[in-house]
Amino acid sequence: MNRRNFVIAGAAAAVGSSAANSAITVGLIGAGPRGLLVTDLMAKNTPARVVALCDVVDARIEKAKAALGLENPRVYRDLEQLLASDVDAVVIATPVFLHADHFEAAIRSGKHIYIEKPAAPDVEGCKRIIKAADSADRKLNIVFGFQRRFAQVYLKAKQAVDAGAIGRIYLGHARFIKSGAAATPVGSAPAPRTEAEKNAAWHEWRDLSGDLIVENNVHVIDILNWFLGGHPKSAIGAGGTTLLRRGDSRDHNFVAYEYDGGVQGQMAGTTLAPEGYRDVVEQFFGERGMVETSENHWRHFRGAGQETVERSPRNISIDAVADFVARVREGRPQNTAITGAESTLTAILGRMAMDRRREIGWDEMMRG
Repeated sequence: MNRRNFVIAGAAAAVGSSAANSAITVGLIGAGPRGLLVTDLMAKNTPARVVALCDVVDARIEKAKAALGLENPRVYRDLEQLLASDVDAVVIATPVFLHADHFEAAIRSGKHIYIEKPAAPDVEGCKRIIKAADSADRKLNIVFGFQRRFAQVYLKAKQAVDAGAIGRIYLGHARFIKSGAAATPVGSAPAPRTEAEKNAAWHEWRDLSGDLIVENNVHVIDILNWFLGGHPKSAIGAGGTTLLRRGDSRDHNFVAYEYDGGVQGQMAGTTLAPEGYRDVVEQFFGERGMVETSENHWRHFRGAGQETVERSPRNISIDAVADFVARVREGRPQNTAITGAESTLTAILGRMAMDRRREIGWDEMMRG
């Protein structure tokens, strides 16, 4: 668990299918909005072809067929049947509480995997992800959907920071502010019990989604870890729910993480912003300036009147899926499941600090 930047590079390994010399065939597991977006971007911007769909809700399958323009895809309600098919890769975009089960099954099947974040809603699920990732065939390309790590603007910003553009980093600050809480149906409801109820309402419950900080804010937390060199040692935080709604997920939170060398990484997240408002950035303040990153741009501030801003040339999720498909085709696999699980655990550390109303250390969290 101390391998902070574990990435398996299998550049010398040959891909174990005909995928390297032909179109990559992809099966979508979980035909919700995110799964449709990822596979649509993959189909439109890479040589990959979506040929199979798996979901337990028939209406979502029909919607996926129409949205992706698929005339006669293979359709499954059973995950194992899709995994037993001859598709080269799978996109896993199922509810968070199912990720560990589905990831383990996909690893056993020997498919290349693009799985949406976060890794799991709890520590035990993250440990399962890590164990399965460690057991994976080194020829497999396994990627979590932390698309910022593949974005052109983020890679340029990281290169600048690594080259000393702002000197030693004093502080990292990230915020994920957006609308959404007011749109959630108001009123109390019993916790879901059946599998169907959980699939329908997972986003509203902490034990199914991981809470706002894990399911949503983990994107910017992942960037704090990336730029600050690994996971934090401890966290303190506060948060709550302002608007009455179903479930028990928070609608605002603030966590201060302590990283090596006494560097603090601060994260603020909320869904209380007015409808249509969005402000999602990460900033790193150093001895010689500041670097700011976002899905839309990166910015290098050197002093008054001295700054450079570069816009992202395209949707950063395109960068992520394009890298995934290229690695499969070219036999350059990587395994980012360890860092993906570690960033998820960092979010869980923040949630635990809020729950217990005190500072929580990494080792204490890992003990459960």
